[in-house]
Parts: sequence; structure tokens; C-alpha cells
Amino acid sequence: MKLLQKIQAWGDQHHPKWLDYFRILLGLILVWKGISFYTDMEAFSHLMRGAVLGTAVSISLLAHLIIVLHILGGCAIALGTHTRLFCLLNLPILIGAVFFINISGGIFKPYSEFWFSSLILMGLICFIVEGNGILSVERERAMS
Repeated sequence: MKLLQKIQAWGDQHHPKWLDYFRILLGLILVWKGISFYTDMEAFSHLMRGAVLGTAVSISLLAHLIIVLHILGGCAIALGTHTRLFCLLNLPILIGAVFFINISGGIFKPYSEFWFSSLILMGLICFIVEGNGILSVERERAMS
């Protein structure tokens, strides 16, 4: 527990303002991907079936869970509320996307999402350490 408190204290002390804009962009991208998955659920389910992630029932349940976590987590990350929690919840999804889905599709093919997913994964890891920052709802709530 002490290690987590040290990481949180370090992240709160070393947080440049430009990183807040990156956090907001990261949250908006997660919302966009969640909405994109929802609007094209057939292609998303086909993509997940190609990764051999289980039966049709569990794939449908997993797909809905991913969509909800992306949309709710993206909104929370963009607003700067419970950032570490929602980054941690989205972390397994992005690890799965990078290492199971995008690598199998070929990382050097045109329009490969491997690099995009890898960047989002690194952003999630960054904000697990860094936290909310200056431009956040939680900071405003704490100051009032």
C-alpha cells in the first residue's frame, strides 16, 4: 500500500499542464471508440470472434462490457474524475487489443490499429501513475 501512495504522491507533484490536455484527448478517444464499437456491433463481434475469446454468449457480454467501460471510463478520464480507477479498468481491454487482436492482424499492414492501440495503452499506464492533474473535476471539487 505504501508503494501506491508513493506513486500517487509523485504523480501529483510532477504533473505538467500539457499532460491534462493529453488526458482529455485520451478520454475523448475512448468515448469515440466505444461509440464506434456500438454503432458497428456486428464488425466488433466478428473481430472478437476472430481473436478466439470464447462462446457467442460470452463474446456478446464481453463486447457490451468493453463498450460501457470505454464510454463511461472515457467520460470520467476526460473530466478528470476517478482517472486512476478508470484507467486501471480499461487497461486489460487495451492489453487484449494490442497483444491479441491487433498483433494477429499484422502490425505493418496499411490502416493497422496496432500503433494507435499501443499509444492509448501507454496513455492509460501514464495516467495510472500521474492521476488527474490540474484541469480536473476532482481538483475543482477539492478546492471549493
